[in-house]
Amino acid sequence: MKILPVFFSALFFHSCLASASAELPLIPRPSTVETHEGQLTIGARIVVRVDPSDPAALRVAHALSDMLARLGGPSLTVGEGSPAQGRAAMEQTVIVISRRADAPVTQSEGYTLDVTAKAARIIARDESGLYYGAVSLAQLVSANATDKTFHVPAVHIADWPRFAWRGLMIDSARHMQSVAEIEGILEQMALHKLNVLHWHLTDDQGWRIEIKRYPELTHTGAWRTPPDAGKDGEPARYGGYYSQDDIRHVVAYAAARHITVVPELDMPGHAQAAVAAYPQFGVTGQRPAVSADWGVNPYLYNVDEPTLHFLEGVLDEVMALFPSRYIHLGGDEAIKDQWEASPAVQQRMRALGLQHPEQLQSWLMGRLGHYLDNHGRRLIGWDEILEGGVPGDAAVMSWRGIKGIEQATRAGHDVVVAPDPFLYLDYVQSTRNDETAGRLPMQSLQSVYAFEIVPPELADTQVRRILGAQANVWTEHMPTAAHLQHAIFPRLDALAENVWTPADKRNWQSFLARLPAQLARYRQQGIGYADSAYAVDIGVDRRQALASSKATVTLSNQIGSGVIHYTLDGPPPDTHSPVYTKPFTATLPVTIRAATLTTSGSLLANTRERVLDEAHLRSLEGNELTACPSEHIDEMRAQPTPDATSLTPTYTINVFDSCRLTPPLPLDGAAVVNIDLARLPRNVALAHDAKLITSRATATKHGELELRADRCDGPALSVTNLPDPTSSPARFTLTAALPPMHGTHSLCLVMTGSPQAPYYGVGRLQWQPAAASLKKPRP
Repeated sequence: MKILPVFFSALFFHSCLASASAELPLIPRPSTVETHEGQLTIGARIVVRVDPSDPAALRVAHALSDMLARLGGPSLTVGEGSPAQGRAAMEQTVIVISRRADAPVTQSEGYTLDVTAKAARIIARDESGLYYGAVSLAQLVSANATDKTFHVPAVHIADWPRFAWRGLMIDSARHMQSVAEIEGILEQMALHKLNVLHWHLTDDQGWRIEIKRYPELTHTGAWRTPPDAGKDGEPARYGGYYSQDDIRHVVAYAAARHITVVPELDMPGHAQAAVAAYPQFGVTGQRPAVSADWGVNPYLYNVDEPTLHFLEGVLDEVMALFPSRYIHLGGDEAIKDQWEASPAVQQRMRALGLQHPEQLQSWLMGRLGHYLDNHGRRLIGWDEILEGGVPGDAAVMSWRGIKGIEQATRAGHDVVVAPDPFLYLDYVQSTRNDETAGRLPMQSLQSVYAFEIVPPELADTQVRRILGAQANVWTEHMPTAAHLQHAIFPRLDALAENVWTPADKRNWQSFLARLPAQLARYRQQGIGYADSAYAVDIGVDRRQALASSKATVTLSNQIGSGVIHYTLDGPPPDTHSPVYTKPFTATLPVTIRAATLTTSGSLLANTRERVLDEAHLRSLEGNELTACPSEHIDEMRAQPTPDATSLTPTYTINVFDSCRLTPPLPLDGAAVVNIDLARLPRNVALAHDAKLITSRATATKHGELELRADRCDGPALSVTNLPDPTSSPARFTLTAALPPMHGTHSLCLVMTGSPQAPYYGVGRLQWQPAAASLKKPRP
């Protein structure tokens, strides 16, 4: 989503202070802050001074210069030694960066930042502390500018992180990012004081890391053939990989920003791409295709010695590329069907004295963990590695809710908190019609901020086992950098504050006061953040409006923050437009445009528009429909094709049931319903959950669309045949006749078909009287 560019101004800073006294525009919020009278004014000339014998301080000085350049700040001159004496010194604003063993903040990665009317000084015991002090100073400088002059309030900050592990996981296996895009993510991580990039490099859908000893891993395993390849914009082949030079570059780029890259190679499951490349290391000996299906696929690694030597050979090259203490070996969602069906694997289990396949996975992880340990590394894996037992020195990444945190810490394992859904950024962040692809239910900006990393019931000894936390970005529905940016930002700000700021200093209202300055930084850097939290919802009572030609309009946004301005049949709103304070009445037809601004007039969310006329009031967007009542609901916003590069359209589907239900609609006199549908590939592998898919018998070869009133198990109002998928376009419109309707009713849309039938997404639904000649609402 593109946001209009706005240059930094003093207004951002002052608007923050207006809403929260003494709040500095810093995210994450520092541990301690003391504000003082006065400010440091920075003009065209600014010098950074460092001790000439301290290369760490010199590196941070250059890093500060780079940060300010990206954030639109002043140019710096980096010098060594004390400020020059005499007249020249009076013309120079000085920043001093100093690493000292007696620095006041003793915590690792901590720093002090002191700003007076004459100078700014950063002091820390280690280079990371100096770096994070530079990040805070860069945020303060960039948030308050007039023309080419910058102003920093006089302040004393003593700051250190709450957790040592402050991470972000990027999945490059499902959809791959360019090296430049990974660099952009690392830049933003650094500016948020995050320090671990967990890089998911292998999965069923692609092997993304070059292993020279085993070239087929990338020659074959890096490429998949999507469903409907070559049709409707879907590529004939999707894939790619990172060369070892690419990876060395990324690791060095991250290290310069005090970020450790932790690689993940998934095993024993999520191995289909590897088995496609080297079937002899799979269980069946058969060569599958690289998977084009998201979800849980059945392919596992074998457990014989040749396969173990293969995996150890892969790890040799991985360890040579990644200096990180931790190596992530996955361990999640490994359904054991192939192991259980294999006589050779069963014989191996008996030889090892194992009773069930979870113990075999534990044995495999223990063997590889021991191999890593012998090379000075440490195994980390998803919380399934706890099943069947795991080596005591293994760290656990808890993802299945929060239960794994208690289980792992009680067993004496270090834990990284990364739970689904709370810190999974592949979930949508609003339920708006214009929200892009992702999983449901919504995980909003506020819910990420409110998540408590440390469960309150843990004993102190267990709390000390929590290394930190990270957000995970699974990319099944994020083919492009635009998708990724929309999903990550600004929820990354909420995560950053959660993992850095002391728990008792976190405050939602304070965060909202500081967020506008951060959004301005995103705009200055061209980051396409999601404005979902501030986007205006334009609500009306359809039935009242259709009956009276007058609409009572309510305007709101998700977080109840900012100032909403609106226009009626006018241009996009600005500060001169009316301010929304309470519901108002508008006469139809009318076009309402609304946007959220700061008190100073800077844009927080792009203008949203709603046309109110008879045709639009008798129309409903498909994403406003919900899943029909069912015991099994797993919803997502899917794109028209698996690798679609545009952010819209999206279609909400329940992977277990194609039935969709509208909210109550005013159907007085409605005689026909026009329904825009999209045929979507059923490319979600559900493993053992496939038996939960609802199957409905068809009367015709390709199935039917049945309309029912109010109840999804009631009689059909109408039945319309679905077209032949081989000869009809992927997007089409069906017209269904209705019996005479009176009053308000929900409509239930039921698709018949087998569990192998395509998904059908609803784009738009319009109902109208038989005699009416309504114009179809424009897209």
